[in-house]
Amino acid sequence: MTISDHKVVTLHYRLSDAQGQLIESSFDGEPMVYIHGADNMIPGLESQLTGKQVGDKLTADVAAADAYGEFQEALRQEVPVEAFGDIEEIVPGMRFIAETDAGQRPVQVVEVKDETIVVDGNHPLAGVALSFDVEIVDIRDASAEEIAHGHVHEGSGGCCGGDSEAKAEGGCCGGGGNGDCNGSGGCGGHHH
Repeated sequence: MTISDHKVVTLHYRLSDAQGQLIESSFDGEPMVYIHGADNMIPGLESQLTGKQVGDKLTADVAAADAYGEFQEALRQEVPVEAFGDIEEIVPGMRFIAETDAGQRPVQVVEVKDETIVVDGNHPLAGVALSFDVEIVDIRDASAEEIAHGHVHEGSGGCCGGDSEAKAEGGCCGGGGNGDCNGSGGCGGHHH
């Protein structure tokens, strides 16, 4: 069986930046499981997985535009401290879900000033070219229910490195909420 749309793919991956700095790896934990063609894998990696089979190993280099997109300065904004309500201590690195004109979007606090907070709505890997070392572990047909829901159902595998904190912060696959991956690395949905 080869990887194509509506196949549940189980794979291990090692994610590095273009300089070879390791960002994340599933090889020491649970493999990642996703539905191919369901928009919960970055497009630059998904396209290189099409046609692969169980046991295949590959290195996939993915440009920033085909991963988490280019860094967008407009997604970095200063907001009044009052916008954070009764949260007593706000520090850089904290993550929130912000209401925007385009709906909910995960943001990260990057700077705290006297009366404003600087937040960044870019994915942490926006603007970064990525390299994936991938090993295909399993391929199966997705069930009709999985296809309808757009994600693999429980008991069908792991989550990109098992990052439960990221899952709690914005859902799976880059905060898209419809897949089975974390929000900071590997597979994530393509968000601009």
